[in-house]
Amino acid sequence: MEKEVDVAGIKIGRRPFVFIGGPCVIESEDITMKIAEMLVKTTEDLNIPFIFKSSYDKANRTSISSYRGPGITEGLKILKKIRKTFNCPILTDVHSKEEAAIAAEIVDVLQVPALLSRQTDLLVACGATGRPVNIKKGQFMSPYDVKYAIDKVKSTGNERIIVTERGTCFGYNTLVNDFRAIPIMKGFGYPVIFDATHSVQKPASLFGRSGGEREFVLPLAKAAIAVGADGIFMEVHIDPAQALCDGENSVSVHDISQYLEVLKRIEAAL
Repeated sequence: MEKEVDVAGIKIGRRPFVFIGGPCVIESEDITMKIAEMLVKTTEDLNIPFIFKSSYDKANRTSISSYRGPGITEGLKILKKIRKTFNCPILTDVHSKEEAAIAAEIVDVLQVPALLSRQTDLLVACGATGRPVNIKKGQFMSPYDVKYAIDKVKSTGNERIIVTERGTCFGYNTLVNDFRAIPIMKGFGYPVIFDATHSVQKPASLFGRSGGEREFVLPLAKAAIAVGADGIFMEVHIDPAQALCDGENSVSVHDISQYLEVLKRIEAAL
């Protein structure tokens, strides 16, 4: 039986689905606060549980010249302000044992990035904080192999575990989705989120930075809800064309209400 994971009063693993969203990376306090405010209002209007997501550091960018973020000290300060101002839970990436301990003091969910999803020390360190841990399935992993990442977090006694599907490598610079992955991973007993924007990413396809096919975000999200995903994850920006990270696969904050209304209708039909 699938467990429910409590994140600051939000129950992930029951209806309605949870929405996790925000800009890929913190670009400035002003932009990040504006996006958070708009997403909080939209999700409140639609009565959809919401967790804000943004990263203080994108440590796995392809190029040394790519924007990474403000860093952990300034970034966590901004995320703390968003949490206090809008009373919404916060999720962010961590990349090392040391970061896990620091971020756990501020945020509600620690996220293990897909490219680090087999890093034993990181998974164990995240589990040891006692915070909910979102494991993003590596693009190189089968859904069956996620069980072993889950076991690493469980070894600490922490069973507040969430898993996120975000596509699978298909040749060069392309990801595809096998929607069998969602029920397979739900079979391990923990909630499964579908990352609709990273799933349409075309990794490192634009000469050192990633491209994407934004037009497929909603169709894939619809399919994920239909097969039982417990939540949807989207990278959201005020102006995706100007975003400093993952703009090509990010969604405009102005489109989120329309997207979520469609997903609510699919969930209701189930």
